[in-house]
Amino acid sequence: MTLTDTPQAAAGIPAGFEPHFRKSPVTEPWEPLYSRRTDKAVQMGLRLAKAHTNSRGLIHGGLIAALSDNAMGYSVAQTMGWDQSKSLVTISLAVDFIGGAQIGQWLSIEPEVIRTGSTISFAQSLIRADDVVIARANAAFRVLAKKAAS
Repeated sequence: MTLTDTPQAAAGIPAGFEPHFRKSPVTEPWEPLYSRRTDKAVQMGLRLAKAHTNSRGLIHGGLIAALSDNAMGYSVAQTMGWDQSKSLVTISLAVDFIGGAQIGQWLSIEPEVIRTGSTISFAQSLIRADDVVIARANAAFRVLAKKAAS
């Protein structure tokens, strides 16, 4: 089996993307989700389908916002070394919609961590449909210490 013979390649999933490593009730209806880890980010992606659209058949902005929030948060966590004593909570999220996308296109969220801190961290991302930028997002995350289990 060669790398191009993988199920991901057969489904038109870009190289390096694997089934996403973390499941969530909010993203479950959007599966299958994929992610690709780099040294500095966790990129997320999916093949756009009817389940990702609004009543007008356009890709829903809420999908873009939620996946951008996830990808930026995971990227901050990765930059912080996935410190299990810390938790991140989104305190600010902004999305600028620049264009649209169609069913069948590959949607990718490409985050960049701007700054990590002991109390607040910042990230931004570009959202692309088949390599064309359709949105940009930025977020701030509150860094919290996890409470010890009793």
